Amino acid sequence: MGVNFKMVAITLQGLEEVLSNELKQLGAQDVKAGVRMVEFVGDEGFMYKANLYLRTAIRILKPIIKFKVRNEHDLYKNLLKIRWEKYMEVTGTFATKGTNQFNGITSNTHYLALKTKDAIADYFMSKYDARPNVDIKHPDLKVNVHIDRYGFCTVSLDSSGDSLHKRGYRVNTNLAPINEVLAAGLVLLSGYNGDQNFIDPMCGSATILIEATMIACNIPSNINRKEFAFEKWKDYDENLFFAIQDSLIKKIRDPQRKIMGFDKAPSAVRKANENIASANLEEFIGIHHINFFNSKKEVFGPTTILFNPPYGERLKLDDIEGFYRSIGDTLKHHYSDSSAWFITSDIEALKFVGLRTSRRIAIKNSDLDCKFVKYEIYEGSKKASKNDN
Repeated sequence: MGVNFKMVAITLQGLEEVLSNELKQLGAQDVKAGVRMVEFVGDEGFMYKANLYLRTAIRILKPIIKFKVRNEHDLYKNLLKIRWEKYMEVTGTFATKGTNQFNGITSNTHYLALKTKDAIADYFMSKYDARPNVDIKHPDLKVNVHIDRYGFCTVSLDSSGDSLHKRGYRVNTNLAPINEVLAAGLVLLSGYNGDQNFIDPMCGSATILIEATMIACNIPSNINRKEFAFEKWKDYDENLFFAIQDSLIKKIRDPQRKIMGFDKAPSAVRKANENIASANLEEFIGIHHINFFNSKKEVFGPTTILFNPPYGERLKLDDIEGFYRSIGDTLKHHYSDSSAWFITSDIEALKFVGLRTSRRIAIKNSDLDCKFVKYEIYEGSKKASKNDN
């Protein structure tokens, strides 16, 4: 059993509770949700597991020190006190990132990153008369500095490297593709776990379908990823990493129900199939060249329908009313015994669906304020009220 330490998982706004639940199910201790982040405790092996498995984390940070600052001089002085050779070689490379909410220091994140870089370089120069180089793309060490609004500065090592939404399977995208972390978050928010059929009726490049299938099959979300930042750390334990990866792979299962996607655009169907092949999931997902509005449910039993319809700049203004009315009509006439979920930034357009929402969850998609809405489609839904509440 390794030594436990505190970590921070960064996530998207609205997915904090989902990530907390993921962490608890994975075995994390002392899980505490914040804003766009969740704190937790685990050992080195759990840090590897969190990077490999978590679906709604963007990155996993390992805090190494916390101190109070009043100004830039305080920051620089405290950064110089850290024994940086514990974490990297003088011949190595590093990159820095800064975020700040404290009034006493400039809010310019580039300046904060620069100040951190100078302190690390000056530390090595004073001690070894040499300094490591900066490498933005593939550094040996990524250092994250965050100053909260009270002036407390937390210096962390970024164990992930590239954002964890970069799963490694996406080779093709359509216009405004959904982020993989958000896609996984929506699937988990819907409660889908593989025990129902799953349909994405406007599947685009298949991100939602792939994330849903990985959930149904219990496939670690980053199993296709080329590298994590911790693999370059001085204390990286390769044997432990492969042991954890193998134990996760052994828990993969086949899906119990049908998983399928539709799209009316041949180019989208092609891209979807390429991404699904890249994720090695061709045997589990069926993609069909169909316009959802001309489709009907052809699978037996309870079904989760989840999609990201075009909205905002992807949909012409004069299409909106008819488009959303067609969604409602298609669901209520052809998709009974289903739970239908979709995300939209066009809150006003929801009234045209003509069905009652049974849930509305506020969520961000990039910079857009969105609602993730649920409709229960029963046999009697054809008689449903035309007034969305």
